[in-house]
Amino acid sequence: MIVFPNVKINIGLTVSDKRSDGYHNLESIFYPVMLCDILEIVKSDRFSLTVTGIVTEGNQEDNLVVKAFRLLEKDFALTPVQIILHKTVPTGSGLGAGSSDGAFALMVLNQIFELNLSEEQLCTYAEQLGSDCPFFIQNKPALVKGRGELIQNTNLDLSGYYIKIVHDGIHISTREAFAELDCRKAADFNDQDFSSLTSQNFNSLTNDFENFALKKYPVLSQIKKELQDQGAIYVSMSGSGSAFYGIFEKEPDKTSKTKFEFIGKL
Repeated sequence: MIVFPNVKINIGLTVSDKRSDGYHNLESIFYPVMLCDILEIVKSDRFSLTVTGIVTEGNQEDNLVVKAFRLLEKDFALTPVQIILHKTVPTGSGLGAGSSDGAFALMVLNQIFELNLSEEQLCTYAEQLGSDCPFFIQNKPALVKGRGELIQNTNLDLSGYYIKIVHDGIHISTREAFAELDCRKAADFNDQDFSSLTSQNFNSLTNDFENFALKKYPVLSQIKKELQDQGAIYVSMSGSGSAFYGIFEKEPDKTSKTKFEFIGKL
């Protein structure tokens, strides 16, 4: 079975206090974007993982698609599978591609082994994989709270807009980003009706990680300015970085041959 795990952007991201489990409480709007990796999983005589496309570092067992298999393997009599993961999304971009890969792996394994897991059960497994993973089980715009496990549906609809994502190859460590964050303030999100978001009030939503990233990597300020100069009605960094995106009322132009750029409809 072949699927296309998509990314998400954070529209606003506020981090408040550190929890007793070591995670931080956050509030953010997660919005799915159809920039995708390619994941194929088929039954096989032996277990294997092949990763192509953008090079990823690390131990095979640390890959979330492998962790998804190992997680279900503990509870069900799974036979070996062959996994082929083609990475098109840059790592360390704050777009949640790894989390999406893991969540989609859970859903594929649920289907090919006919486990009959409900969406709620899949979310419970996804939460064990990573904070962003449960979102990709539902994979629709949501107000996300807690460490990412509290997902509240929102009627935010940006289908009339275009998005441009730019990534300059900078990898920002999530651990470093959190270490530099001032978490003393309270979260400033509320349960407003997000369908009212317009070009006039987008800018009330900010990413708490952005100031740190802009100070440490001045090139990101240039990317942000370029998106603003191209006419974006809202520009922000996604997650803990370092990808920046702009939301446009009209389709923007591709402008760089050296940076990773994605342009698509929301």
